[in-house]
Amino acid sequence: MTGKFIGVGVGPGDPELITLKAARCIEQADIISYIANEQGYSQGRAIASGLLAAPEVTEELPVIINMFSGRDHANNAYDQAATRIQQAVSAGKKVVFLCEGDPLFFGSFGYLLERLSTVISCQVVPGISSVNAAASALQIPLTLLRESFAVVSGRHDEATLVDVLNRHDTVVIMKAGRQRQTILKAIARAGRNDDAHYLENISRADEYIETPINGLAEESGPYFSMFVVIRKQRDRS
Repeated sequence: MTGKFIGVGVGPGDPELITLKAARCIEQADIISYIANEQGYSQGRAIASGLLAAPEVTEELPVIINMFSGRDHANNAYDQAATRIQQAVSAGKKVVFLCEGDPLFFGSFGYLLERLSTVISCQVVPGISSVNAAASALQIPLTLLRESFAVVSGRHDEATLVDVLNRHDTVVIMKAGRQRQTILKAIARAGRNDDAHYLENISRADEYIETPINGLAEESGPYFSMFVVIRKQRDRS
């Protein structure tokens, strides 16, 4: 038997956005792995739950991470998970790691891939990202013709965000939850309030969109939130 470690994108939240290839990999897995919080809840697992076999058939390997405990805690969790995954793959098991969105776009899978790609067989199945799902929810093209497009983490400081907003026609600001106040200030400083859209939990039952953003409270939001800033005046020439 030849084992393999497969990072599978399960999309932004709607189970119907899981690709056929991702579904097949999940259904054929010997071990399902995923990031989970300290209570054991995993958003990736929840999205794919309808595809998971009975617990007595498919083993599960949760990677417990407290998102607020710093990188040392996270790196230790990734080290331990990588050791267990390597052992399973070396024993001929197919280990599928469930990733919200796409595995290699702000995905935790990337940290495991760095640790394992040179020692075991790895594969990546791409998924629909929250950026694409957000554009679909807004029904606005992200880019047209010569427009520039940037994706940036909201964890940057205000000055960096202002610079990006000034230089690009379309800007998607990810990981907006705890940084919402800083992001709102940056958007205002760049004079782009009228271009901005705020989105939470895209493609999920509790999806929420605020546009324009003038009434959005300057307080922390949920982890799965973002800003999409698209110029209203677009060059069609």
